[in-house]
Amino acid sequence: MTESVGGHSRSDVMARLTLSALDRISKDPSCWRDPMVHRALLISGLSVLTAANQLLRADIELK
Repeated sequence: MTESVGGHSRSDVMARLTLSALDRISKDPSCWRDPMVHRALLISGLSVLTAANQLLRADIELK
């Protein structure tokens, strides 16, 4: 996944969005009651993990 958004990789953008959302949620603990918050966190975390895995594999193949 080498596509970029505004000069940043998609995984970088997704990680920043996740951290931003967590920062906002931490200020309002009642948000954790919403199952969509948990789902969004899991999906974004998996997306970042998948992108990181692809980057590592590509790096290993180049060496």
